[in-house]
Amino acid sequence: MNFFYILSSKRIKQALIILFASLFTASIFYIEKGNISPVFSTENGPRVIYTGEKSEKTVALTFNISWGDTKALPIIDTLKKEGVKNATFFLSASWAERHPQIVERIVKDGHQIGVKGYDYKNYTELEDAQIKKDIYKAQDAFKKMGVKTVSFARTPDGNFDSRVVKVLDSLGYTLIHWSIDSNDWNNPGVAIITSNVLDKVKGGDIILFHASDSAKQTADALPGVLKGIKSKGLSFVTVSDMLNNADVKSEVVE
Repeated sequence: MNFFYILSSKRIKQALIILFASLFTASIFYIEKGNISPVFSTENGPRVIYTGEKSEKTVALTFNISWGDTKALPIIDTLKKEGVKNATFFLSASWAERHPQIVERIVKDGHQIGVKGYDYKNYTELEDAQIKKDIYKAQDAFKKMGVKTVSFARTPDGNFDSRVVKVLDSLGYTLIHWSIDSNDWNNPGVAIITSNVLDKVKGGDIILFHASDSAKQTADALPGVLKGIKSKGLSFVTVSDMLNNADVKSEVVE
């Protein structure tokens, strides 16, 4: 009888281990797909930020730019026309070097600049030293341009894992993800881009847009998106302001 209970205990432990491992794997896959539902916030250790405090009536508009010179200005013009002066642009430093006039316009209009590395690389495939080299190169590029950046980053191609987050943290950067993906880069149509945002948006959301040349419909979709957000009683803030004034939601990375 005792032997039976020992075997049962072992099997239960094995089953629990398998269950927890499966749940962990599933959660990682879910995060990597970009469909993020924040679990908790923490002040300890490297973390990835997905949203601000949900009780706040603010949202953060973020735009990624890695290449191209035709779509960024129309988007910036639209933001200005709609009275939005506090978006956050995550710029590839190599792109910024090639388009200093656009960078200057972003800053002049009151927007914030975050780091998106230098070259378009997958950090998960690089050694720690290579990641640091790319970030240092980006820092030097922005410094030479006289551009003040914040201590927020996104990886060049959007890929990251726990090791990448820890490397960025060691350099003083917090990785900013998003809670709403407009999917504008896929050019699904203005109506779909608009519904992708407005059907889900609520206070504390960090919204992902693109201003590279691949985002052919973003400028046309923005007026409706911005008006819709305002109609919900929400206002716009930079990522810095959102995180400074709220209890942010994040995923700790171990």
